Amino acid sequence: MSTGADAAIAAFAAGHYGVFTHRHARAAGFSQAAIKTRLLSGRWTRVHEDVYVMAGAPLSWQGRLLAACWAGGFRAVASHRSAAALYGFAGGRQEIAEITCPRWRRARHPQVEVHETKALGPLDIGLVEGLPATTPERTLFDMGAVCRPTVVLMGFDKARKNGLVTYASVDTTLRRLARPGRPGVRALRWALSVRDPRQAPSESEMETLMLEVLRRHGLPAPIPQYEIRKQGRFIARVDAAYPEARIAIEYQSYQEHVGPEPLVSDNRRRSRLRALRWEMLGVTYPELQDGGELFCAAIRTALTDAA
Repeated sequence: MSTGADAAIAAFAAGHYGVFTHRHARAAGFSQAAIKTRLLSGRWTRVHEDVYVMAGAPLSWQGRLLAACWAGGFRAVASHRSAAALYGFAGGRQEIAEITCPRWRRARHPQVEVHETKALGPLDIGLVEGLPATTPERTLFDMGAVCRPTVVLMGFDKARKNGLVTYASVDTTLRRLARPGRPGVRALRWALSVRDPRQAPSESEMETLMLEVLRRHGLPAPIPQYEIRKQGRFIARVDAAYPEARIAIEYQSYQEHVGPEPLVSDNRRRSRLRALRWEMLGVTYPELQDGGELFCAAIRTALTDAA
């Protein structure tokens, strides 16, 4: 086989996360015998049936995902948690390739999770980072079948904030796909029901989770990203606040609050707010994930004392 065909398939693979198919190899000029020779010699490694990677080439999670899509055949796309990872949504997973296709006819692979459906049309398919994937709206719908509703809500807020979807576009997708008993309907419908299309989306996943925890405990929603001022002069910007009660809420992450500089800055900020008779309450992600019982009790007590 000429080096021209090897160079052609190497260039193709380089532009597709290192993977290529039997069809691509044939189009580059390889005969059936030449393909078999390269597999037997170890120059190519089989990832799935008729999907290969150059021996020794590092295979990224995107490469594994693209290989799974190509193994799925016509109209197979990254979906559910794999598509969520491509969009940067909460609940996204890179350690497993999750795809949707009309029908999977090949042997199951332990690192590939396949969803078979005929309800996947052109309106649900797009291209993300060079990979065929469900649209952001369809991804949110599918996540409802495999993730908790709160995770779907986080993804919905993130997608709106990043301009990937609108409230109306997600609502239209839900109405188009909703069928009795179809997975994903209830979670996405709930996510839409707890959001006002006229209000701006949450700034972060922590904010989304905190608002949901407060709602579940029957507490009023605070104002996110609130600026505290004194006689028009900027004092501080807090993650959330109940201005009338002078209660400020800060999300506390280990990355942002470790070391002497963050500690000094936090103490100075807290002292400035205390001087203005504001109460500062902190909350961490694990506390919210566990239901936020103590956090909500502290909020309720502070609101009662302020009243």
